[in-house]
Amino acid sequence: MTDAPTTDRTEQRDDRHATDADGGDRDIATLLNRIALAALVLLALVAALQFYLAVSATIDRWVVREYRSLFRAAFNLALLLLAGYGISVQVRRLR
Repeated sequence: MTDAPTTDRTEQRDDRHATDADGGDRDIATLLNRIALAALVLLALVAALQFYLAVSATIDRWVVREYRSLFRAAFNLALLLLAGYGISVQVRRLR
């Protein structure tokens, strides 16, 4: 009779270690996913800045001086609307 409770405790300890090991693997995977996400966000920010500067240079080159401010305003408004839409989608996801 005394062997049964000891065996149960040993099995419980093994189960706890298996759960801890799985949780540790999940924590590492979660950390790696977050690091990858941060790297991709940084890459996207650099690409977005480069794109913005390239479009500005293109506007300077191809658009007549009188209409440059209008084209820049339209481009910035389009980016602002796109960013606002993306922010609203993310806020809804977080709720």
